[in-house]
Amino acid sequence: MKDYKIFSLGENALTIEFGNEISGKLNRLVISLNKYLTENPFQGLNEIVPAYASLTVYFDILAVRKNQPNFPTAFEAVKNIISDALKSLKPNKKELSKTIRIPVIFDDESSPDLKFVAEINKLSTEEIIEIFLSQTYRVYMLGFLPGFAYLGEIDERIAAPRKETPRQLVRAGSVGIAGRQTGIYPFDSPGGWQLIGRTEVKLFEPENEIPTLFQTGDSVKFYRTK
Repeated sequence: MKDYKIFSLGENALTIEFGNEISGKLNRLVISLNKYLTENPFQGLNEIVPAYASLTVYFDILAVRKNQPNFPTAFEAVKNIISDALKSLKPNKKELSKTIRIPVIFDDESSPDLKFVAEINKLSTEEIIEIFLSQTYRVYMLGFLPGFAYLGEIDERIAAPRKETPRQLVRAGSVGIAGRQTGIYPFDSPGGWQLIGRTEVKLFEPENEIPTLFQTGDSVKFYRTK
């Protein structure tokens, strides 16, 4: 594999970048590398953080230097490990993912920005809902809040910009749109996405062995409950 970049992210981290677009193919590469490093950790590996088309690896400098003394820096040692892994790495076309169905409420209280999204796209609110529900969305990455999944891609006919001024409080379960992404707020929090619905499904339960409902690579299908 040749189409990637590896660059330093401070003294104790590096990022592997496969591209700069929202792409299922690139995201599968990220997931494959994440899986490989999880199953084959090197001495000094601290954390792996996958994103849309990149993966950031955090490491313990002293532990890496101790176990890889032939390299001038810990960065060069970890870069070499990653480069070797990427020589034979291929995206897994048969991901061990699941499809999760999420019920959504689209009443006035739960959908404060639905009319705005309809107006800017010159559609009715019912057309926005219909198009939104017709898609199956991919979990590209987790972030922002525990359990918050960045889902894509929204049909371009219903894309909407982030709000110019974020709300100070967004209710837990609110379903939002930002650009061609959608996502669900797992907790009450500030937020700037356009809110078109709400679900009562819990996305983060810390007492569970796997606390997040969504995992990278999962598919999400929304359906109307009210």
